[in-house]
Amino acid sequence: MLIVENLYKSYGKNKVLNGVNLHVKKGEVLVVVGPSGGGKTTFLRSINYLEKCDTGSISLNGNYLLSNGRYSNKNAIKELRTEIGLVFQNFNLFPHLSVLENIIEAPTRVLGQSKDAATKEALSILSFLGLGEKANSYPYELSGGQKQRVAIGRALAMNPKLMCFDEPTSALDPTLTDEVAKVIRSLSTKGMSMLIITHDMSFAKQVADRIVSMDQGQIIEEHMYQETILV
Repeated sequence: MLIVENLYKSYGKNKVLNGVNLHVKKGEVLVVVGPSGGGKTTFLRSINYLEKCDTGSISLNGNYLLSNGRYSNKNAIKELRTEIGLVFQNFNLFPHLSVLENIIEAPTRVLGQSKDAATKEALSILSFLGLGEKANSYPYELSGGQKQRVAIGRALAMNPKLMCFDEPTSALDPTLTDEVAKVIRSLSTKGMSMLIITHDMSFAKQVADRIVSMDQGQIIEEHMYQETILV
């Protein structure tokens, strides 16, 4: 599904990504853990073309965003970005739009869906997320866990092949973390491929098929089925 090879990124003399090699299989939930400043968020932003890397390769389903340090053309990049959903840690919902309007915004503007079609799909997503009754509510009327589920719904509305989460529970009260974990497990049963960045090891163990540890811009350990494998 996702293949990352020899990815490097520096800010001046500071190497943030130092030869990252990673893959996500179709239908897999891969969680990346590690200390702050270890390169996790930069890595995730690089996959979404929010950061440009110095060299390396990034491909999704055989289509390259970056190949041996050279980026694809603008049209190819635009197409690839629509196939990757990104859920931010601070929700980033539009405060002046209702829940339903937040979810249909991108499908209508970016994908060119009709409002009726986008609305039908959005309502189905909200039902799946347990938020059907919140369609006409506004973000300020929601709890943190509900806001994060809406943010997940907004990403799902783009029908991505890979879902990426940047610290999805960091802005939540610990009691609400289970809400997000339940949604991720539900998506997993539907075969969604997911890449999750988190510092919360307890949350990681709830949702992951595989856990890798990242520090100083490198993958240093892989954990699977409670076993630790040195890389």
